[in-house]
Amino acid sequence: MPELPEVDALVTFLRPRIVGDFVTRTDIGELSILKTADPPLEALNGLEITGVSRVGKSLIVAFDGLELVCRFARAGWLVWHELVPTGPVRMGKGPLALRLHLASGAGFDISEAGTKKNAAASLVADRSEVPAIANAGPDALSIDAAEFTATLAGSTARIKTVLEDQSLISGIGNAYSDEILHTAQLSPFATANGVDAPSLLDTIREVLGHAREALIDLPPAKVKAAKKRGFRVHGRTGKTCPVCGSTIAEVSYADQSLQYCPGCQTGGKKLSDRRMDRLLK
Repeated sequence: MPELPEVDALVTFLRPRIVGDFVTRTDIGELSILKTADPPLEALNGLEITGVSRVGKSLIVAFDGLELVCRFARAGWLVWHELVPTGPVRMGKGPLALRLHLASGAGFDISEAGTKKNAAASLVADRSEVPAIANAGPDALSIDAAEFTATLAGSTARIKTVLEDQSLISGIGNAYSDEILHTAQLSPFATANGVDAPSLLDTIREVLGHAREALIDLPPAKVKAAKKRGFRVHGRTGKTCPVCGSTIAEVSYADQSLQYCPGCQTGGKKLSDRRMDRLLK
């Protein structure tokens, strides 16, 4: 799932390439991506792109009087075309969900791999009409220490859960919460109100800042691979921790998993993994 650093990389890539250009055609390859019907996507035809920005994990393309809010979910991403294909798009065939053609000849797709189609595109007069935007908490890179401290102090949830709650802090997902907690040497199961909030906030800024710097000048096609190369624990179950040499462990859930280092984060102890325990019985 694209998180704050990857979406920031998209914004930086797209802004000089599409702002000032005009939409000439819109194609839909997956009807489920559209979460709004009025105005229709075709309303973009002929409009000038006036801006590109990010809120949390959402990409927002602005036009005169309209905004296209794109949320990538787990398997969605943006595909850039220097010369956009002009052939007809077949509905429901392949990963292509939405395509914008520009007057310059360039364009971009929103694509989504796999059979679960959770990516979303909303065309609205104002971004606040999209619940994910209206309910978004402070940005992970701009939340101040007092607000972050209050957020943690008021929660008895696990710290990983709090970091991923977009209504509390926006921009962090499963991958970077793993990386942040590893760098902070905190168990993902630690209770939020028992965590040193100022220290953790410094780590959030450090991890996200470094990730953003590593991705910011890359084209979209290279961002995902570069993101994975920067991980120390996420997606590295069974491999060696680069900090302490312990074996990276995992806790599995129905729809995702988390990775952590027992040596760095849990005093050498493995966290309970009920799903895996049941499989091994």
